[in-house]
Amino acid sequence: MKKIIISLSLLLFCVSMNCQIQTKQSDIKWFEDARFGMFVHFGPYSVLGAGEWVMNTRPISGKNYMKLQNIFNPQAFDAKEWVMIAKNAGMKYITFTSRHHDGFSNWDTKQSDWNIMNTPYGKDLIKQLADECHKEGIKLVFYYSTLDWMRSDYQYETGRTGKNAGRTEKSDWNSYINFMKAQLTELLTNYGPIAGIWFDGHWDQTADENRTDHSTHVDWRYPEIYSLIKKLQPECLIANNHHLPPFPGEDYQIFERDVPGENKSGFSGQEVSRLPLETCETINRTWGFNITDDKYKPTKDLLHLLIRTAGTGANLLLNVGPMPNGKIQPECVDRLKEMGEWMDKYGYTIYGTQQGFVKPQAWGATTQKEKTYYIHVLDKNTETIVLNIPDIKSAKWLNVDSKLVWKKDKETGYVMFILDGDLDDVDSIIEVEVK
Repeated sequence: MKKIIISLSLLLFCVSMNCQIQTKQSDIKWFEDARFGMFVHFGPYSVLGAGEWVMNTRPISGKNYMKLQNIFNPQAFDAKEWVMIAKNAGMKYITFTSRHHDGFSNWDTKQSDWNIMNTPYGKDLIKQLADECHKEGIKLVFYYSTLDWMRSDYQYETGRTGKNAGRTEKSDWNSYINFMKAQLTELLTNYGPIAGIWFDGHWDQTADENRTDHSTHVDWRYPEIYSLIKKLQPECLIANNHHLPPFPGEDYQIFERDVPGENKSGFSGQEVSRLPLETCETINRTWGFNITDDKYKPTKDLLHLLIRTAGTGANLLLNVGPMPNGKIQPECVDRLKEMGEWMDKYGYTIYGTQQGFVKPQAWGATTQKEKTYYIHVLDKNTETIVLNIPDIKSAKWLNVDSKLVWKKDKETGYVMFILDGDLDDVDSIIEVEVK
């Protein structure tokens, strides 16, 4: 009977969403062109320096975790500095944790006392960030956790996480849904144009990551929630990090720690849809500030990830986890600055491009704009590349100081590029114009 009810709910969900929500292509074009954004994980967990899941992994009871409200005081937070770090890196949007799984709200919410206004800092982080993003032309997306380790009305009894928070009161799912809707109304009413809502936490009410059963223990009532978003801001995009194929009403598909289709992380084995795509990844290993995490990826590796992601037609949402004082770690700032310098020179081979005409390969990836193809050679030891490119008008190196040699097989139509010369350490780019 339970499976029948779930199936019926999904059917009604699909019918309802198809009737109520249709995002215009013009509303999502900015996202498809952006290719590069900044993810920010910041909250009371930053104080403990052990990542954003610290309440669950330690574990820490809700009563003890609440003490962070008396400590969290990011006096060095400067919204302009954050936005300019992103902008100078070539990032076109920022996705910020309005509320993570610990339930703490980084804005002046009237729905809960567990928020930034009741800390020693006492100022609305989101208001400052939104104002600066609007000023600088950076799109702002709100990460919003659908699971909550603190609230007793969240159906924690069937959740996979937050088991040691100390909740004993029986949950009230209707109350929790209404709470989320009220908070989303605040976020989409008080902070100007918001580019998107990025949900996370659906998986807390499912089987483990390797599940084949996609049913949930609760009805998330997405038709209500998604319709509310579109009612308040019709141009606001909707995405959900549920690690499943997109649900009706969602505007782009998220791949956590994975180039779409690769599933190296184990989180993103879902089929790649025809929606716009986004890969989210960290600069070091953790999302929230972790004082012991010094495994920062080299700038070269981060650029390669950006290029390979673009080669699949996806955006890269690259994360920073600011320190408790509100400053972004210098190791992250340095890498983003270097990425920005590269994007200043070659960003036109990334921004506004479509998925490459071949999938990313061991040697690199391709992107394209109409009749212009960009071949990104990321492995400088590559000697030849053979591709099926019809009717080449011209082909040249963009950043290698030698003449590009290429030959076309008249019978097969395949083109062999001979990669001699001193190839670039990061990315040797071939520009091909076709007729």
